[in-house]
Amino acid sequence: MPETSVVIPTKNGERWIGECLEAVHSQEGVGPLEVVLVDSGSTDDTLEIARKYPVRIVEIPGQAFHHARTRNYAATLTAGNYLVFLSQDAVPANNSWLRAMLRNFEHGTVGAVYGRQVPREGSTQERRDALNTMYGTERVVKDASTKQSLGYQYYHFSDANAAIRKEVWEATRFPEELKVFEDLGIAKRILDAGWNIVYEPGASVVHSHNHTTLELFKRYFDIGYTFQRIGIWNELTENSMVKEVKKLVRKKFQRNGSGRAAVGGIRQDIAKSAGFWLGVHEKHLPIAVKRRLTRHHVYS
Repeated sequence: MPETSVVIPTKNGERWIGECLEAVHSQEGVGPLEVVLVDSGSTDDTLEIARKYPVRIVEIPGQAFHHARTRNYAATLTAGNYLVFLSQDAVPANNSWLRAMLRNFEHGTVGAVYGRQVPREGSTQERRDALNTMYGTERVVKDASTKQSLGYQYYHFSDANAAIRKEVWEATRFPEELKVFEDLGIAKRILDAGWNIVYEPGASVVHSHNHTTLELFKRYFDIGYTFQRIGIWNELTENSMVKEVKKLVRKKFQRNGSGRAAVGGIRQDIAKSAGFWLGVHEKHLPIAVKRRLTRHHVYS
């Protein structure tokens, strides 16, 4: 029986899926594992590449994909005690990635772990700054005692590179009422149930996506909407987020002065902040406007 089940949702992921699977199957110092790949209608060579590796492939119609529901379905197909969720384009950085992730479960209070995401070569400065802010070099244990100090980052969690104790997933599950940012939703459920979540920088993957300013605006609108929807937008999260934005702006000016790079970075920060603010106050907006602001069609 596998100790660990690695779940990878895929669709048209031929660019990175081979490297991802090669890295997963090259892990050292871990027990038996299985890899379950749930594909939602790939039309490229994703499945042909995946079949070169010892993986279980389950195909679903493209229109059936749903970030939370598909991950919940995939989890029901697994046999391991630990569920590792990985994006098709998140490539483990070394052969100790999985060992670093799983060793945190030696502590019985840990319900979930998520790892570091390192930006790819060629990533924009915005992505490098964002990922370096959310994925630092220090290990963090999230429990009731750290909620105040962590502020808005307390509920941060990414299933692009994460592991959940199976009994914890069975008790919480990804919230299917959320169309996106389901990882934020399950993190709240896990923490509110009294389990700890660990950020483990040693469990590192290479993973990033560049975004235009408009895409960032819409993405952060959806993040703000999710914060409001699951009830984590409050004075604590607001104050800590404002403090972090000011810190990032000062850092950009110190690095770039008042040149074009600094101005471009500030423009993107303003877009993200405006999108987020509108998202947390979306109840005051007409539905027609909200449908134009969302990137992930959360109102369709």
